[in-house]
Amino acid sequence: MILERIEQLLNEVNGLTASKPEEIEALRLKYLSKKGEINALMADFRNVAPEQKKEVGMKINELKQTAIDKINALREQTAAKEEKDDDLDLTRTAYPIPLGTRHPLTIVENEIIDIFSRMGFVLADGPEVEDDLHVFTKMNFAADHPARDMQDTFFVETNPNDVTKNIILRSHTSSVQARVMETQQPPIRVICPGRVYRNEAITARAHCFFHQVEGLYIDKNVSFTDLKQVLLSFAREMFGADTKIRLRPSYFPFTEPSAEMDISCHICGGVGCGFCKHTGWVEILGCGMVDPNVLELCGIDSKVYSGYAFGLGVERITNLKYQVSDLRMFSENDTRFLREFEAAY
Repeated sequence: MILERIEQLLNEVNGLTASKPEEIEALRLKYLSKKGEINALMADFRNVAPEQKKEVGMKINELKQTAIDKINALREQTAAKEEKDDDLDLTRTAYPIPLGTRHPLTIVENEIIDIFSRMGFVLADGPEVEDDLHVFTKMNFAADHPARDMQDTFFVETNPNDVTKNIILRSHTSSVQARVMETQQPPIRVICPGRVYRNEAITARAHCFFHQVEGLYIDKNVSFTDLKQVLLSFAREMFGADTKIRLRPSYFPFTEPSAEMDISCHICGGVGCGFCKHTGWVEILGCGMVDPNVLELCGIDSKVYSGYAFGLGVERITNLKYQVSDLRMFSENDTRFLREFEAAY
């Protein structure tokens, strides 16, 4: 009699189906719980004749293992189905979603980084919310320098009694150079890409935030000739092998001597056009030899080491490469504009 009951339950277990977790749990309780069908068989086992106990015991164990395997298999099927259903967004458009593209500023910044990396420069990074000490003081800015004025700098916290404790949004990535010089001893050869902020009116030619890549090289016997050769190599890599450069005297608090660098207009070949204002030259960056005061403020002996620094605007280089007339287009996220750069990388 008990063998017939075991056979009947075995057929039931083999035919079990369920599509929801609660249904599977109900089946587990029915067959495998303390008050379930299989445990009831265990209770009847004591009444089995001694000569049948071995056979009946083996059948009950087979039934129990079959029930466990069946319940586990149903759980796996249900979990797989739920996972597949979770991946289906019923609110999504029926049309295929097109792949995006890199932003033009990212394309150009990566190209700049790649060029300087091949010259031996390594990446350095720093905080965008900075203190006055690293943005201005260690870069040789005087306490009354106009760049510290509220018209140019975004202040997060101000301390009228001690300007060096002001917290600001960095106005240039030179603050990263200051932090590198504080923590490393020469030779130092780094490039510092990042976003910077200035309190300016937003127009087609200016924005309150933009992107820079600055470079710094410090070692023994570094000369202006080294700087000129690096910048010439960069210009030819970025704009073409026939590109010429010229350096014009300028002023920056953190470099002496300082210069601004122009390249021959790659649109007209230096002949003169509307883009270069008929001069044949286009300005792309500022540079110079690191002021000895900056080296000393950052803990580097200026009598032993010298160095050069340069800084360029990513938006400026992007404009030159792709002739984008309005800077605001870079931050408006107009997909029609961004799709124009799908083939640029």
